Formats: sequence, structure tokens, C-alpha cells
Amino acid sequence: MKTIISFILLLFFTSNRYDAQTKNFQISPDLQQIPLWPKSMPDKSGSRDPEIITSQGSVTNVSIPRLIVHIPKNPNGAAILVISGGGYAHIELGKESTPAANWLQSEGVTAFELIYRLPQENWKTTNVPFEDAQRAVRIIRSLASKYGIDKNKIGILGFSAGGHLAGFTATQPDKKIYDPVDIIDSLSARPDFAGLIYPVISMLPPNNKTHSNKSILGDNPTTAEETAFSVEKQVNAATPPTFLAQAQDDRVSPIDNSILMDKALKKADVTVEIHVFQTGGHGWGMGKKGSPTAAWPELFKAWCRHNSFWK
Repeated sequence: MKTIISFILLLFFTSNRYDAQTKNFQISPDLQQIPLWPKSMPDKSGSRDPEIITSQGSVTNVSIPRLIVHIPKNPNGAAILVISGGGYAHIELGKESTPAANWLQSEGVTAFELIYRLPQENWKTTNVPFEDAQRAVRIIRSLASKYGIDKNKIGILGFSAGGHLAGFTATQPDKKIYDPVDIIDSLSARPDFAGLIYPVISMLPPNNKTHSNKSILGDNPTTAEETAFSVEKQVNAATPPTFLAQAQDDRVSPIDNSILMDKALKKADVTVEIHVFQTGGHGWGMGKKGSPTAAWPELFKAWCRHNSFWK
């Protein structure tokens, strides 16, 4: 029991960060970590293997889903839940959410990196990442006063499979994915805005060849199952304003994903801005310096400011 308590306390006072000098992911005592399920975790299974975080910041064997909190010196009232991709098979903190969270923090945004459960790691169902993301938005909203956050300026930002997870959360905030565990679950899980960066959106043919599809739906999903997890099919008038960015030559998640989402949002009369870069491929994170995709953070910031999501 003492070991378990010590580990839980450690989560609150340590975090992972990418060290630019050593090019390794390291433990930092500077950032808080907040477990999503301090008491009852939905779809929990038996004993777990130890969590693995590689030197490049790729995470697997997640047993304690949580938030890593990046608090700015001068908070501007906005908060963003940042979600890395990895095909729902691993979580690319080092390439995606950590650099993005550090940038947001420098801009005055309180950023929360999400460490979510992976669907093929022996949980009772493959719903676990969706449970974790929905719970994360509610936790951030519950902590608004503590961190100086405007409850109406809580966004979500996802990359690749994390874009799918962010999009699913944004389009279905009221979907009962898990049974409430405490008062936090009475709060809204709807983000006020969303940024989807080279996202996986559709699980339907011909865009059903991604690793994300297999991780969530298995080898032989039905059309009904593919439709239920296709984000563009869940869009409605209540979907939050959305920013999209993807490269034309993306071979992992074809550009059709963002185009389908853009069309669905426009049809529902939801505010949307899309940026299609000529080159860039997939998995560019903040964008390689000097490349076309490196423009997306400033474009996203300008869009957020134009729509009054942050100052």
C-alpha cells in the first residue's frame, strides 16, 4: 500500500519533458500530473505491465491515465487539452503534445497533455481512450478557478489519431461512454473549440486503412461500427468551431479526412477554417523549421484570437 501511495503522489509532482540538448525524454519535477480516475476507472481489467516511456517520448502500457499540466507565467484564461497520436497503439508525447503544450504555455494558454489508455492493452473494451478524453475535459472544467481558466474557453487540440480522439470528443460530448463516478461527471465535456492537425477522421472506405481503425474496430468491423467512429458522421450544429491543418501528400491519413470534416462542418453551419499544405507528409508535430507545415501554430493562434478563444 505504501508503494502505491508513493507512486500516486509522484504523479502529482513529476512529469515528462523533451530535453533539447540530450534529445531524450526526461522526468521533470516542474509540472503537475493529475490522475483522471482517482477512485473508480471504467473498463478496468486486472494487473498491468509497467508503463513504458521511450527516450523519444513514446508511451505504451498506460495504466494510470492522467493530465500533465503546463501552467503559463501569465495565464490568458484559455486552456487546451492536447492529445498526441500514435495510431491508438502508442502516444507520441515527444513529437507532438509536449512541444505543442510548451508552445501554448509560452503563449499564455494553460495546456493539459493527455496520457490516455490504449485500446489494445487488455482493457475490457476499446472505448477506453474516449472515456479518458471525455473525463479530461470535465476535469479541466472542474479546475478552472484553480488555474485561472475561463470555463467558456476550454479547447482541444489533437494530432493524427489524437485528432480522431479530439474530434470524437468534440462532436459527441453528451454521449454516455461511461457511468459517472463523481460530481465532476456532471460537468460538460464539450470543448469550446477544436484544432485537428493531420487528423484521422473517417473510419469508412476508402479511408479505413489506418492503424487507428484497426486498433479501435479490429480486423472486420461492420459498416455500422465504422460509421459510429467516423467523426464527420457525428458533426451537428452543436459541434464547436474547428481548425483543420493537413498536408496534401499525407499517406498515413489521406487529405480526404480533413476535407470530409470541413464539408460536414460547413453543412452544419459550424465555424471552420482549413489549411492544406502542398507538402509535409504525416506526423510533423509543430512543423519542421522552414517547411510549409511550420506555419500552422501561428495560423491556429490567429484563428483562436480572431474567434476570441484566447487573448
